[in-house]
Amino acid sequence: MNTGFSLYCANGYETNATVVAKAKAAGCRYAFTSLHIPEEEGIDYRAETVRLLKLCKDAGIDLIADISPVTLKKLGITDFTGLEELGITYVRLDFGFSAKETVALSKRFHIVFNASTISREDIIAWQAAGAGFTRFTACHNFYPKRFSALSLERVAKINERLKTQGLQTMAFVPGETYRGPLHEGLPTVESHRGDTGDKLVCNMLALYDATTDVVMIGDSDVSHEVWNRMRQLGENCLEIRAKLSPEYEYLYDRDQHDRPDSSEYLIRSQESRLWDDAPVYGPTGKPVESPVESAVESVPVGTVLVSNSAYGRYAGELSIARTELPLDARDTVAGHVVAADMAFLPYLHSGRGFKLIR
Repeated sequence: MNTGFSLYCANGYETNATVVAKAKAAGCRYAFTSLHIPEEEGIDYRAETVRLLKLCKDAGIDLIADISPVTLKKLGITDFTGLEELGITYVRLDFGFSAKETVALSKRFHIVFNASTISREDIIAWQAAGAGFTRFTACHNFYPKRFSALSLERVAKINERLKTQGLQTMAFVPGETYRGPLHEGLPTVESHRGDTGDKLVCNMLALYDATTDVVMIGDSDVSHEVWNRMRQLGENCLEIRAKLSPEYEYLYDRDQHDRPDSSEYLIRSQESRLWDDAPVYGPTGKPVESPVESAVESVPVGTVLVSNSAYGRYAGELSIARTELPLDARDTVAGHVVAADMAFLPYLHSGRGFKLIR
């Protein structure tokens, strides 16, 4: 899962340098900046843009510059070819560009267009003008004004249409240090506005489920905890806190992945049956050859189960209950996911990775 973040000239070089360092440690691949924000005055845009580009280049991060005709004046250049001289390689075209101009710019830059507003007619016009979509990406807008953003369902529908053209898709979640002038967050999806911490991370996962390829932070910064979760997303290994019985502590700190053919009832670890060093216990804590009756009839969401020796070739398989389930005597309760991390369980599917931690 690819992640990104945002940089703003008005925040100042030192603040931006600190954010880039956090993003690099989190494995972010993309950064976004806008070069036509009306409220930003008294800034040497040309000098600050060059410094932002160097920060990102040194960190191995691609900087996407949001531009419009206003950008020319802010950067002190006469035409958009001057962006290339500054070192800009990704440009997001917000408004004011014809199909012919867009295709001409795509010969020099990787074009990122506004996925939230682009129409079928626009795409047809680009194709007619000779666009090669290998150098095009679709990035949704973010919405500073409350109640103006999209629904998650709308984003998913737009993404589905764009995917048929072979386009990469991007979207934003709000940060935790809000950018002015409204200071109300910069989400693509309205229901994500105001969310922080792990709920913010769940919103990122929801956008990935809506076939978004890259999810970026729209505002200026997030907490250490969110940066750490973003690192986990980039590594496809979400850390899930659990309380395990002593005999099942061998399950901690192992990279696992849900099966690609996900069950709606269980998260099923692909790797767990293959661990040669993992003991296989029966329901009583010792190896058994046949099921043993349990006083427990059902298990709640988040229960960690291990198939015991009575399950034959499934012995040793770890699973996590997605819903309340009847307890099979051939499964043993190994522990429980902590309440604070239960919200992540719906997003652990289709090959996504996780690691149980203490």
